[in-house]
Amino acid sequence: MTSRLDRWTLPCTILAALVAVVAFKGAGVLAQPNNGKGAYDRVCATCHGSDARGSLGPGLVPFGRTDTELLGLVRAGGSQMRPLTSRDITDADVSAVARYLRSLAGIQGSPDSPTADARPAPTAPARPEVFNAADTPALSDVTDDMLAKPTPNDWLSWRRTLDGWGYSPLDQINKSNVRTLQLAWSWALETGPSQTTPLVHDGVMYIANPGNIVDALDARTGQLLWEYRRPMDERRRQAAQTRSLAIVHDVIVLATVDAHLVALDARKGTVRWDTNVGGSGEAGFTFTSGPIVADGAVVAGLTGCNRFDDETCYILAVDGRTGRLLWKTSTLARPGEPGGDTWGGLPITFRAGGDAWIPGSYDPVTKVIYWGTAQAKPWAQNVRGTDGDALYTNSTLALDPGTGKIKWYFQHLPGESFDMDETFERILIDHDGRSSVYTMGKLGILWELDRKTGAFVRATDTGYQTLVDVNPRTGRATYKPGRLQRVGEAITFCPSTGGFKSLRAMAYLPSTQALYVPLNLNCETATFDQMERREGGGGVGPVRIQGYQFHPKSPDQMGELRAMDVRTGKTLWQERRRAPYNTATLTTGGGLVFVGTWDRMAYAYDATTGQALWQTRLPTMANGFPISYAVGGTQYVAIGAGAAVPGTSWASRVPGQLLREMKNPSAGNGIFVFALPNDK
Repeated sequence: MTSRLDRWTLPCTILAALVAVVAFKGAGVLAQPNNGKGAYDRVCATCHGSDARGSLGPGLVPFGRTDTELLGLVRAGGSQMRPLTSRDITDADVSAVARYLRSLAGIQGSPDSPTADARPAPTAPARPEVFNAADTPALSDVTDDMLAKPTPNDWLSWRRTLDGWGYSPLDQINKSNVRTLQLAWSWALETGPSQTTPLVHDGVMYIANPGNIVDALDARTGQLLWEYRRPMDERRRQAAQTRSLAIVHDVIVLATVDAHLVALDARKGTVRWDTNVGGSGEAGFTFTSGPIVADGAVVAGLTGCNRFDDETCYILAVDGRTGRLLWKTSTLARPGEPGGDTWGGLPITFRAGGDAWIPGSYDPVTKVIYWGTAQAKPWAQNVRGTDGDALYTNSTLALDPGTGKIKWYFQHLPGESFDMDETFERILIDHDGRSSVYTMGKLGILWELDRKTGAFVRATDTGYQTLVDVNPRTGRATYKPGRLQRVGEAITFCPSTGGFKSLRAMAYLPSTQALYVPLNLNCETATFDQMERREGGGGVGPVRIQGYQFHPKSPDQMGELRAMDVRTGKTLWQERRRAPYNTATLTTGGGLVFVGTWDRMAYAYDATTGQALWQTRLPTMANGFPISYAVGGTQYVAIGAGAAVPGTSWASRVPGQLLREMKNPSAGNGIFVFALPNDK
């Protein structure tokens, strides 16, 4: 998700992200704003090395950004860290660090001299907030019934249906003709992190750009109908991503970088309502993914939940017609509440994490929402000061859509210690008389739970992780002997903190009763270090990465696509490639699986055999969530290409180290729409 800035955008953005790791503990100590070296040593050196040439994060020299650009990146935050406010680090402190880094690069002049542009960036958008380019065709209101059973032509939710299948029943494109698939149209997206999911309704495509920008396009031709650009400090624009949108009634709902939910008129792009659900902004909450809709309520999960204070992360709901807050549910158990004793006596101030940054699923029949939560923070048990389960982190939560009350929970990784999220998609499948919910986290373990009770059914390990054992009767995961890290000591583990399975969602195909899972096989050697526990601080904890490795079972190939039978967990087929798979999978009624890779390829596979039937090259890495839809009797497949979040393990650091012969352009964000040839 690198932007179209120059080649040093990655280091600068990582500084913004990783300043947050230790700025939480160092905020307030930078009493001398002009002491760039002192500021760097106290705030940045743990991550980027004492000489700024790289450690946990990449090297920062040579450094070619202005003070204003660096400040914008610090205020925007990064993939793992919340945006920093002036209470965390002042503008002058950031400028001091920037001048010091420029001095290391040998730039002439004193580091304290005014060699950089320190003028504040404009807060008004460079273009109009709403731009109408063409008349939008008549659109039907989207009802709860439509969301529960969408027409095959539409893609109305993040994974098309509320059950999270990622499946389109369209079959015009099938095994016999997919080889002739060709580009129908394309649309360039803004620069910045791009892992987007288009929605399609009544022939109109709605797509979220980096920068909290929404485009409405004619889904047949790619013609722009309208564009909405959220007003914001332009320094935050490129780091403001969202992976998905929601549609309800006659509005498109955007979840923003400053933790607002904004409803846009689906026909015009104008703002209907705008609800601040993140508070004053001091807590650092944000959204990186969009909401789902459950019985007219817009339900979303916050992230940026690293700060040591009395506020916790939560899942929330607002009314789809008015934006009025209906409820919010904490993802962390508070002292004195059920589960509150699983944090080893830590006060609420030092309970962090539990981010809910990937959308959940909804069963409209039983009226239950299923949502996943992320790990506790800091990552390492010994660093955060508890060896307890730390509820409700790394759990599946079943929620009442009317009240947000937790009906049941299942914790996949109690007391998790290596950044192994279990927050990803929840897929609702009925089979053999059982109603189940499936999920897979970074460890590559496929979990099946009883959807009604939360009871453990099965855990199928893909056979690559080296950290935990799962009790086959109870489903409780415990660390293998000797596998829990010690502070300050290097340890090698599989997967890396990027995971085998991550936000790239798996998809279900009912005709094969199989899930199709994109994997990234890799390992990591790292040292987890201690950090200060201080109110107003926080973060994931310092981690010094010594290196990444190919997995021993796949010594020169990172990417694996695996088909798994939902009834037994058995692997039906698996296919490997040197580059990692970098998109979600899409299954279709034509018996196909669509997926994209880090080395700019998009593929269609035979869902039964795993044979590659079609491929094409994109301008940069495939990214996001492919969809399929139909307009005027023609089926289309839309696949995104987009830059990675700078510094993330999966799509930046790990392949960057292990696949040195490959390189992705820093530009090329876009949506690419394919169809069969028109032989008429």
